[in-house]
Amino acid sequence: MAARRTLELKAQQRHELEHYRDHDSRPYVRERCGALLKIVEGHSPHAVATRGLLKPRDPDTVYEWLRLYETEGLEGVLAHQQGGNRRRSLRGARRLERGTA
Repeated sequence: MAARRTLELKAQQRHELEHYRDHDSRPYVRERCGALLKIVEGHSPHAVATRGLLKPRDPDTVYEWLRLYETEGLEGVLAHQQGGNRRRSLRGARRLERGTA
């Protein structure tokens, strides 16, 4: 059986996550910080993804948020916006379909 993923934080790290969860203007940052805080409280990432957020998420998404926080810290959670570069590539594909560059 795989080991359960947990997250332990120092008081300062917890305070930073709580601040961003409560005050950041970007909804995706508030959601991610809230999810990470629930993991700190002892909930499994899978349970947070399926039942612990306002909108159910794919568990792999929450595991990715956890990985970002563990490897890059809060900066990683803030920097990686949902969806990546798909919008840019779709616009370019539409231009190519119309024959304009």
